[in-house]
Amino acid sequence: MERLSRLIAPPYDVIDAGERAQLAALDEHNIVHVMLPEAPNGRPPDARYAVAAELLSAWRQRGVLMRDPAPALYVLAQDFTLPSGDRRTRCGVFAAVKAEGYEPRRIRPHEKTHAGPKADRLALLRATATNIESIFLLAPDRDRALANAISAVTQGNPDARAELNGVRIRLWIARDPSPFPLPASPLYIADGHHRYETASAYAQENPAADRVLALIVSAQDVGLAVLPTHRVIFGAGRELERLLPRWSEWFDVQQLPAGADPVKHLASVGRDHTACLVADRSRILALLLRSGALLDRLPSLAQSTAVRDLDVARIESLVVKELLGAGTSTPIVRYVADATEALTMVQHGGAAAAVLLNPTRVDQVFAVADAGDVMPPKSTYFVPKVPSGLVLRPLS
Repeated sequence: MERLSRLIAPPYDVIDAGERAQLAALDEHNIVHVMLPEAPNGRPPDARYAVAAELLSAWRQRGVLMRDPAPALYVLAQDFTLPSGDRRTRCGVFAAVKAEGYEPRRIRPHEKTHAGPKADRLALLRATATNIESIFLLAPDRDRALANAISAVTQGNPDARAELNGVRIRLWIARDPSPFPLPASPLYIADGHHRYETASAYAQENPAADRVLALIVSAQDVGLAVLPTHRVIFGAGRELERLLPRWSEWFDVQQLPAGADPVKHLASVGRDHTACLVADRSRILALLLRSGALLDRLPSLAQSTAVRDLDVARIESLVVKELLGAGTSTPIVRYVADATEALTMVQHGGAAAAVLLNPTRVDQVFAVADAGDVMPPKSTYFVPKVPSGLVLRPLS
């Protein structure tokens, strides 16, 4: 367990330079050396992709990586604790799915992607011809067939254990895949849009590499968790008092009751209404969207009904954008999953305001994807992240 824990890492896109250095120092074989390679001194930056390929080849030759003699599925369980203190276990299965883009509608996205990360991941894929990490898919699984098959495997002793950032990891190798039902399409991307689009682009170049490694989790899994991503805004001139007249056009504005837990209060008032909490250094306000608000008249909410129905889209348009435009200084926005951390940044960290949201539901993710639309940035935060380095998939 201890050695494997030193070899794995979070997904590439949540690792900053400091964490990359920490992971690299854990072990010379930590997956970050290949996943986020660095060019040696004196060589151009693009040489890092060749470095990754050379490392991967050397690890295979030395037996650091061992290829299974026959195709297999890999069941993953992650034991984790939510910011609320609740403990959960999320289970899924690593498998290979078709990398065919979005046109067939068998894989459905909910996020907009950017060219830079895709170019970087495509260059790495070309150099290594290996899925270094997986994407994360959700299967509706309304009959629970997938969830039940995964649960049956987890009743036995795991083949491997590890821990990453406080999350306990267990892995089972299912050498007989027959008990696993093939999830009916569509499948929905929870995380890994850039990686899926990159794999699909690579499949156009190399038709033999037409599949991509994915962790598939049942939407019926009791451990499936989506956190909200709260907005913390820095910049002078954003006092709540100045914005109340504007917000009062759309919201009923209430003071947070004395002694109330902010997260529990927000969940309560937002059960049947769009709601958020807005905090500055002196107070916390609850904003409850009035029934019958004509949101379709707002240009910033001109997307599909599925998007207009999202709390995060409404709050982004009516609250966050108002805060961003209120001051004369250029604002900085930070995205924080822990409400207590967000409020602390306002009270003691120099932030001007924090906007706390309720989480987006999984059925809302499906609705937006089914509508062919995309959510605002940072609308979902699936926890925990899928570890990289447990399972790799060669494409040749």
